Amino acid sequence: MDAVKPVHELTPRDLPFVELNARYYDDPAHQGYVRALPTRVPATSVVGRTLRVAIVGSGPAACYAAENLLTRTDSDVEVNIFERLPTPWGLVRFGVAPDHPDTKSVSRSFERLSSLGATFYFGVEVGRDVSVDELTAHHHAVVYAVGAANSRRLDIPGSDLTGVHSAQEFVAWYNGHPDFVDREFDLSAERAIVIGNGNVALDVARILGSSLARLAETDIADHTLAALASSNIREVVVLARRGPADAAYTLSEFIALRDTSGIRLRVEDRDFAIGPEVRSAIAATHSAVEVAKLEASEQLMHAGAYGGNSVTLRYLTNPVALLGDQQVSGIRVECNEADVGPGGDVFIRPTGLTEDIDCGLVFYAIGYAGSPIAGLPFDGDRMVIPNDEGRVREALSGKAVSGTYVTGWIKRGPTGVIGSNKACAQETVNSLISDYQAGVLPEPALPSEAVPTLVERATPHAFGYEGWQAIDRHERARGKRANRPRRKLVRLDDLTATALTYRHPSVPR
Repeated sequence: MDAVKPVHELTPRDLPFVELNARYYDDPAHQGYVRALPTRVPATSVVGRTLRVAIVGSGPAACYAAENLLTRTDSDVEVNIFERLPTPWGLVRFGVAPDHPDTKSVSRSFERLSSLGATFYFGVEVGRDVSVDELTAHHHAVVYAVGAANSRRLDIPGSDLTGVHSAQEFVAWYNGHPDFVDREFDLSAERAIVIGNGNVALDVARILGSSLARLAETDIADHTLAALASSNIREVVVLARRGPADAAYTLSEFIALRDTSGIRLRVEDRDFAIGPEVRSAIAATHSAVEVAKLEASEQLMHAGAYGGNSVTLRYLTNPVALLGDQQVSGIRVECNEADVGPGGDVFIRPTGLTEDIDCGLVFYAIGYAGSPIAGLPFDGDRMVIPNDEGRVREALSGKAVSGTYVTGWIKRGPTGVIGSNKACAQETVNSLISDYQAGVLPEPALPSEAVPTLVERATPHAFGYEGWQAIDRHERARGKRANRPRRKLVRLDDLTATALTYRHPSVPR
């Protein structure tokens, strides 16, 4: 994945990483390590018993949990994975941008789960088709890895105007998520606004600004290619409340946007004139990576005019209101400024100066939020299932819910990258195994053989991993004919019909 190169192969574009690498080792106070987790719970044999675990969801958090369980040497484990959609891998398929194939390639490591012994049940929604109690009755433990599929609400005047959308909707639409295939986005305006500056915001800006020829080489959904063919968007403005050193995006995503052919990335220099006092405070209080973000942004402040599409990053800019009668026609923003507090920390304050920016399309990328599952406790403030090291607990009493665990975003909130889920899953599995070996997990009320019967009764159109493999082969074959990695099936009926030609043998016809 081009992540490791010898020095003699580095290009000028790689130089920021060279300096960043040097700073990393010069700055041990900002290494950013998380606390170490034990790789295994000390082995305690549970003679004559097979631990049976259900995992709800099939995204990275679910897959890392399944892998951890199935490769253990201290317990004999049976894993059943339940996924409501006809396809696995969660945000790897529906969240990672189509022009990031290296990031998507993590799914290849998940493909071995079936050979490790995991049984997949696609088209089964827990809480609707199968209840929490039914799943619990068939397993020693249930791990919920359902992610955080909703967007946090944009709470400013005008957020309900036509033409205002969550970035999550747009991302799911261009990635071919079946729930979003019929969404419509008016791309007739010349300027779009993206509120927020995390990786998702940069993804949205990059997709809107990319050439059709570039996107046609990816697995972006066909309906998105057709819509973008008639797009009039020429400028995307990305708004951030704080300065570049505090940007939520990763440096690698910034560089990916900067290096995208056909897009001129520019920065409004008027938005963050940083004086020497603020700069010194940033150097003293921020990590080397954060300082590198500041410097990378400053290098773009004086970018000139460009004939193609542009993405403009505006820092220290706070959205105040969206303008328009029924259709959004602009956004009012307030300018912020950076200053240094008595303790040396950098803080942001509003200046009271406002500006109106014309636009015809607005996306807000201000974070994701989890959803409650019927039968489980839920923390409505943090939008997660309350837990302690993955053990689900009642929201009010704090009492552990026996045999019930969480991992991923529904456990910790929407933070981190795909790889962050590995340590998160490991912590949860360690808790689960510890409880199992301590004898606190009750035996399932029903035998292992009852699981396929439960699924068949709940939803006759469920299928297993062979069904997904049929979908995968079909999509890749369609893509090959068009010189693309794959052409996704996007409608539930088409996906299910393709999958049911190869049903999982454990799911009766």
